[in-house]
Amino acid sequence: MRNRSRVAAAGATAAVVVAAGLWIDALGTGHTDGGLKADPGRIKVAPADTECVGTRPVDSLPDVDDGTAVMRVVVHIGKLAAHKRYASVFTGLSVDDDDRAADVWRVPSAAFDAEVCGDAVKGVTVRLHDTDVDGRTLDRLSDRIGDDMKRWDGTFQMREVAVDEHGFVRIGVDDPDKAEPIIKKAYGKSNAGHIRVEYAPQAELLTG
Repeated sequence: MRNRSRVAAAGATAAVVVAAGLWIDALGTGHTDGGLKADPGRIKVAPADTECVGTRPVDSLPDVDDGTAVMRVVVHIGKLAAHKRYASVFTGLSVDDDDRAADVWRVPSAAFDAEVCGDAVKGVTVRLHDTDVDGRTLDRLSDRIGDDMKRWDGTFQMREVAVDEHGFVRIGVDDPDKAEPIIKKAYGKSNAGHIRVEYAPQAELLTG
């Protein structure tokens, strides 16, 4: 299995956790049934729409002076994502340690791309993927759906709700065929393209 870690929009500043080489879902306001085991291989990363390779010295990033080259770039991208100028652009990112690469999902923006690529350090590839939605919008949708976790009991069981960095809210249920049309109707046609309904097993609590 490739060593890829995911960081969604609201959780970008938590990227330092990735340095431990662990799978994480830093999903900010996303909802899950607590303690769920992660399944990081669910979504295959599509080829990048734009790609750049860093040229700056590893120690050249402002306010980032620790961690591997990839982690420095990730933390810096997180800082850019939190900036008001790019809040309506950034969707999410993941880290591919094996390829020393960061995959970034964003609404296409020449200014954002230029800043991310211009600040990338030597040995790190930044792969930019197009989306049509920013992370804040996905967070709000995730919050709204998460608040309704028990609404559908008796019809189907909603088990997971989380923002996915690829540009959608992932909803895990016990019966996707029954749940999908109900969920997409409930949360509006405008959100239908940003909702993925899939099967999720019953929550399994992790124990020490």
